[in-house]
Amino acid sequence: MLNKLRESIESYFIGKPDVVNDVLICLLAGGHILLEDVPGVGKTTLAKTLAASLDCSFGRIQFTPDTLPGDVVGLSVFNMKTGEFEYREGAVMRQIILADEINRTSPKTQAALLEAMAEGQVSVDGQIYKLPEPFMVIATQNPVEFLGTYPLPEAQIDRFMMKLSLGYPSPETEAALAKNMLAGKTVGDVTPVCSASDVLNLRTKARSVHVEDCVLDYIGGIISRTRQEKRFALGASPRAFLDLTKASQARAYLSGRDFVKPDDVKAVAQNILHHRVILTPEAKIGREDVDRILPSLILTETVPTA
Repeated sequence: MLNKLRESIESYFIGKPDVVNDVLICLLAGGHILLEDVPGVGKTTLAKTLAASLDCSFGRIQFTPDTLPGDVVGLSVFNMKTGEFEYREGAVMRQIILADEINRTSPKTQAALLEAMAEGQVSVDGQIYKLPEPFMVIATQNPVEFLGTYPLPEAQIDRFMMKLSLGYPSPETEAALAKNMLAGKTVGDVTPVCSASDVLNLRTKARSVHVEDCVLDYIGGIISRTRQEKRFALGASPRAFLDLTKASQARAYLSGRDFVKPDDVKAVAQNILHHRVILTPEAKIGREDVDRILPSLILTETVPTA
């Protein structure tokens, strides 16, 4: 089933197998994804292709400066006939959510997603409404645009399991994209190969992958190093520890194993951690780079051999 899902995504979103693998890891681990890259490289296409490959409800929120929290979570509307307030669902009441250009809306509207991403529910006028399962948010933003944007706060960035960058495609991939366009192929041609119950079943199996205590200690050692690093003003959170563990389980399951190896941890650690740590002002002045510091920290941690 996972192979069919991978093939379905790559039938339209081509040339980025590593990115597709990371998306599947997040799907299995129950995490959310932040796609950050320059315009036009396929961020929205990837999210829509994943949604088309899953037989799940899909909602798209095109964030703009005038988007309101009620547009996201819903609101209570007074019914003149019954004399009571009724809940009208917002766009977030879907299983796969595309939060497009998430940094273009105000912090108040951005915060409307916090409860949904962390707890799988929304609160409207004192009432709690559970979100459908499986629930997954795929948000996009462009790092090169600053005018009219609102950077995500650290609390919300921490709720994303992975922050991925697609990069420019190869010339061969661009030629293949052009051929698909000329042939009239669209995301609408992608057919679902996996149901919502299938995804929940796969998540249960991935969560049952065994993690040895020494591997947990290895994960904890990596997390501790980010907190002790003098060039970081903010280290990884306890949520990062949990996400790194769940992502390692998902990668092991994708690899056909029922136990986690240190290699699984090292393979996903970079994408799990690099958006959760913050450089000190001195490190920024010194032109330090998080993506250069993290690999050395990960390699410094002693790998368990038992």
